Amino acid sequence: MPILWALANPKLDEREVLQAMFDVEEDLIAGRPGLLLIADKGFASKEFENDLAMRGIELPRPSFKREKKRKDEPLLKSVRQLIESVNDTLKGRLDLEQHGGRTFEGVAVRVAQRVLAMAAAIRRNHKTGAPVVRSVVTFDH
Repeated sequence: MPILWALANPKLDEREVLQAMFDVEEDLIAGRPGLLLIADKGFASKEFENDLAMRGIELPRPSFKREKKRKDEPLLKSVRQLIESVNDTLKGRLDLEQHGGRTFEGVAVRVAQRVLAMAAAIRRNHKTGAPVVRSVVTFDH
């Protein structure tokens, strides 16, 4: 998914990119009943949510102040914080524009490098009892 996202037309909004990804790569959701797509308020749209529902995807997201609380909202805070932490660790570290990031191969290599570096840092910290640090510079070669 990060590769498809990075190759998307930068003029599309997030909802349009995600819908296009599902159209191009139908196997992302095929055979996965009950799929949850955790999102932020930026994905709020009746049309978008209806499209996801027709694809069999549930969209837990925070409610706007003008909306009543959504049923899955209490579970979202901790999950979203974990997701944001991973995104923060990887964001800016992919250097997509500087490394051929608008090609499939360029995006795949940059994403794989960073995910492997992060996995190495997590494993090392776990095995050695080292303090948790968000920097993966030591493992990023």
